[in-house]
Amino acid sequence: MNNHTLILGIETSCDETAAAVVMDGVTVLSNAIASQISTHRIYGGVVPEIASRQHTEAICAVADEAMAASGVRPEDLSAVAVTSGPGLVGALLVGLSFAKSLSFAWNLPLIGVNHIEGHICANYLSDNDLVGRKFLCLVVSGGHTHLVLVRGDGSKKVLGRTRDDAAGEAFDKVARALGLTYPGGPAIDKAAQGGDPLAFAFPKANIEGSIYDFSFSGLKSAVLNTINKIRLTGADLPVSDLAASFQKAVVDVLTEKTMAAALETGEKNIALAGGVASNTALRKAMAVACEKNGLTLHVPPPVFCTDNAAMIASCGYFHYLNGQFSDMSLNASPDLLL
Repeated sequence: MNNHTLILGIETSCDETAAAVVMDGVTVLSNAIASQISTHRIYGGVVPEIASRQHTEAICAVADEAMAASGVRPEDLSAVAVTSGPGLVGALLVGLSFAKSLSFAWNLPLIGVNHIEGHICANYLSDNDLVGRKFLCLVVSGGHTHLVLVRGDGSKKVLGRTRDDAAGEAFDKVARALGLTYPGGPAIDKAAQGGDPLAFAFPKANIEGSIYDFSFSGLKSAVLNTINKIRLTGADLPVSDLAASFQKAVVDVLTEKTMAAALETGEKNIALAGGVASNTALRKAMAVACEKNGLTLHVPPPVFCTDNAAMIASCGYFHYLNGQFSDMSLNASPDLLL
C-alpha cells in the first residue's frame, strides 16, 4: 500500500461514534460505527451530555476495530481526518481530542473536516466516476439541508440552505407528535407506506429573495396544529395519512428546488447526501424527476448516508492532496458553515 494514500477518519458530531480507513479517497477498507440510537430513543431525541459520554466510552474500541479490519498499520497511514463541525460541541470535542492524540503519537498530519462536506464526499465512495466532475448535491440530514454546486476542482458553492429547521429535524419533531419512535425519519417513512399523501394539504414555504433556500418550520407547525385539532375532536389520529402527507410536502419542496437549480445551472448530474437521502419517497421522487428532465441521479447506499467516518476520511483525502492541514489549535466549531 506504499503507493496509496491512506486516511483514518474520525466522526463524532452527533450520536454515532465512527472510525474508518479509506484508500485514495474512494476505496473503503474499513468502516466501524457504534450507534447510540437505542440510548437516545428513550428520550425521543439526542441528549448532548449523554452523547458526549458515550463517545468517550466507545471511541478507542471503534478506532481499534477500524484499524484491525483495514489491515493497515499506523505507519502506513498518511493522515488523520476528523470532523471539526458543525455538530454538538461536546461530541465534536471527543473526536477532536482523540484525533489529535493519534496525530501526535503517530506523527501524522491532522486534517479538520466540515461534516456537511463529508456528506457530499460520501458520493465518491459509491460512485468513483464523480471524482473530478461537476455535480449538484442535495444534502438533507437531521441538522442540515443544503443545495450545493460541486465544481470539478472540488470547490463548492452553496446555492441554498434552510432558514430554520432542517428537513430531518422536522421529521423528528413530527414523528414525536405522532407518537412514533426516534429517529423520526425512518419512522415517518415506514408509517407513510400505508397512508394517503393527498389526505392533508400542508403548506410549502417560498423564501422571498432566494428561490433555493428552504424553510420547514411553517410546515412542521401546520402538521402539529392539525394533530392538535384532530385530538380535540376525540377522533382517532390518522397517523399513516398524516405521515404520508407531511412526507410528501417535504419531498416535493426538496425535489422542486433541486430540479430548478439543475435547470438554471445546466448541471446534468444530481447527487443526494445525508441521512434523509435514505428516505424511500425522496429517492423515488428524485429518480422520477431526474428521468423526466434527462438528468443522472447518484445516491450513496444508506450506510454512507447516515453519519459515518468513511465520508470524513474521503473528504480528508482531497484536503490532503491540496495541502490543507490543521494544527493542534483546531477546535470544535458547532456552527461551522460550508
